Amino acid sequence: MSQEVRALLPNKLWNNFADLNAVPRPSKKEERVIAFAKAFGENLGLETIVDEIGNVVIKKPATAGMENRTPIVMQSHLDMVHQKNADTKFDFITEGIRMVVDGDWVKAEGTTLGADNGIGVATIMAILQSDDIAHPAIEALFTIDEETGMTGAQELREGMLNGKILLNLDTEDDRELTIGCAGGIDVTATGMYPKEEQDKNTHVFKITVNGLTGGHSGMDIHLGRGNANKLMNRILYCCTQDFDCRISSIQGGSLRNAIPRESFAEITVPEKDEAEFEKFFNAIADTIRTEHKSTDPSLNISIKKQSQGVNSVINREDQMELIAAIYGTPNGIYRMSPDIPELVQTSNNLAKIEIANGKYSAQCLTRSAVDSEKMDLAYGIEAIWKIIGGKVEFDGSYPGWAPNPSSEVVEMMADLYREMYQEEPLVMACHAGLECGIIGEHYPELDMVSFGPNIRGAHSPDETAQISSVQKFWDFTLETLKRIPVQS
Repeated sequence: MSQEVRALLPNKLWNNFADLNAVPRPSKKEERVIAFAKAFGENLGLETIVDEIGNVVIKKPATAGMENRTPIVMQSHLDMVHQKNADTKFDFITEGIRMVVDGDWVKAEGTTLGADNGIGVATIMAILQSDDIAHPAIEALFTIDEETGMTGAQELREGMLNGKILLNLDTEDDRELTIGCAGGIDVTATGMYPKEEQDKNTHVFKITVNGLTGGHSGMDIHLGRGNANKLMNRILYCCTQDFDCRISSIQGGSLRNAIPRESFAEITVPEKDEAEFEKFFNAIADTIRTEHKSTDPSLNISIKKQSQGVNSVINREDQMELIAAIYGTPNGIYRMSPDIPELVQTSNNLAKIEIANGKYSAQCLTRSAVDSEKMDLAYGIEAIWKIIGGKVEFDGSYPGWAPNPSSEVVEMMADLYREMYQEEPLVMACHAGLECGIIGEHYPELDMVSFGPNIRGAHSPDETAQISSVQKFWDFTLETLKRIPVQS
């Protein structure tokens, strides 16, 4: 399968991507990919540094005739989001990504592809190993743990880099030059509830919500796609209003930066109500499927009677409080930017719900381009869960990246784009979290821009990278390197 990918052009880039995707590299478990990047630099005979947190820096001198150009930092992150379909058998800890070519797109078999940010990493690798690409002095910065806390960027040492321009290769539309992004914070609510035994006159049913489109909880949050946790909670709310249903467990979502695509719940239903309950459930399911037929055409909502009982259920009062707290937790767009048309300013993703055996947890990722507004929304979520006695923790806060309208590198690249493609680039900010804001705090004099090829469905098993766009991105990157200005 990867042989098809290795035959694609530009050849060195795709071969590096295939090599990278053979290395398991989940966030928080990047030891193997750090070693991979370190060995890559050392095998090229280039100065290679691994800092205390695990970031890898590989330094390559300027090519002949480019010695007087401004030194640059080329940056991408090593980790990837690990998501798979429920029916896909795959171990992200031990297996490499199984890639396939589908027309003009590369995708994976039932899992995320890792094009975010593997294409960026592979591009930098190809430039480092080249002997025929003109470029100024390069510091290749490969950060770790971007997807679950931006730990690498947060812990980046001052004085480690000497470049004056940062090219971040981590956006997902080949027409965009990104000059700003949102900041974020993890919000986690936890608590306990008294357990009760299952009533002997009840049966257990498993509710499944899956087949949702999902996607990136920043870049795709404005698309109105269904959130499995919110849909499951809506179903449970309706069912518990009309029937004496009791929740035993809920498991929904996985990663904070992915719109949750699946949720599973076990509930008990009185024997006497089973027929009427199933009729009621199917009516709710039909309503929700109709509402989401455009955004989530493969949405599945089903119920199945289980042969075995459950260890415990939630008592009635705590059950209603939990359902109310989940219902009240904001999800999706909170505020659009009043200054930049069509840009989401603040949002929340209710990413993961776990309820079982007397404990509950709700995990959110709150994003905003305005730090005060980010915290205002986080405090609002905190208040909801504190009302029912939950403990709320904030973690992993990172700043947004404020646009620099006078950026020289952005102006140069915008002119180059017009020259090469005879159309206007989209110079814009985005609602995703990029490492530029954090890196800029460590190195405030850096002139920064982010760009990349067309990647669709990032953070979901539908992730794809467009082959023709990767070629376009490659050509644009090489021309950009040639146009880096003389150092002032």
